Amino acid sequence: MHNIGMFDWNDLRHLLAVARHGSTLAAAKALGVNQSTVQRRLVALERALDCSLVERHPTGHRLTEIGQQLCAHAERIEHEAIAIARHVASSDKGMVGRIRMTCSTVVGQRLMTSGLIEEFNARHPGLTVEFIMSERVLSLANGDADLAIRGGDPTDETLIGKKVADIAWGLYASRAYVQRHGAPASAEELSRHSIIGFVDGMAEHRAARWLRSKAPRTQIHAECGNVPSAFLAVKTGACLGPLPMLLADMDDELLCVLGPIRDLSYPMYLLTHRDLRRVPRISAFFDFCSSRLRPVLMGTLARSDRTAAAPPSRRRSRELTNRYR
Repeated sequence: MHNIGMFDWNDLRHLLAVARHGSTLAAAKALGVNQSTVQRRLVALERALDCSLVERHPTGHRLTEIGQQLCAHAERIEHEAIAIARHVASSDKGMVGRIRMTCSTVVGQRLMTSGLIEEFNARHPGLTVEFIMSERVLSLANGDADLAIRGGDPTDETLIGKKVADIAWGLYASRAYVQRHGAPASAEELSRHSIIGFVDGMAEHRAARWLRSKAPRTQIHAECGNVPSAFLAVKTGACLGPLPMLLADMDDELLCVLGPIRDLSYPMYLLTHRDLRRVPRISAFFDFCSSRLRPVLMGTLARSDRTAAAPPSRRRSRELTNRYR
């Protein structure tokens, strides 16, 4: 008991990061510090507690038995610290400071070029909006961001939000691919074509499940873990792939050969934590976005005429292009 109060509580964050990410390098990236800082804080914690908490292995770092036991306590401390931070934030009545919005790269690019943020800044010059564009799902409960634009129906009961759009998806090919191989007239014809496969965070996306159900034995030409990489794979002309129309329709080299596909319609939600909804600056941005995000996300589905490269024998791609022009 003589060691109580003699170690830095902040060192527990570094121990948790190593436990969660498996190495001091990965932990450093997650915390936004140098690897040497993580190593130094771990050594300081072990010295203060007079016990070994982490062991180095060829594949990374592993917690000792007492290190694992300590992590359970550290997680409770982390949870309470985050709750304290949210409580303090909820009592903030000012309209100055930073607002952190997390979203995918595709959505972030659309928002930054829409004029939406400039309009909000003109109304609230004391506020700054910062985008955290990532394909990873960041935790609003843990304070990784203040708001999120996220696809799929929310399951976290600590979050509240509003559906702002239903994103249509279609099956796309490049002009070059259609010229060489033609376009499938239906999903049943996918077995004759090369397609992309989805892995990692996209493995259970509804687009991935749809592909598996429609083309279980089709040749997979490229595996992609996020939408931007799928977009680039399709654009190479080597394969077909499902893509959100708000992204693919902006590129003149791509043709929608099937779509919109009803089974792939993807709801998008604007979300924040219950405690943060009462913070004036968060509330102001939430209310502002909730009435404006739909036209921003859906407003450029008008298609240019991109049928010149489609072969005469494959008129379906031309017909579908014209339908959504």
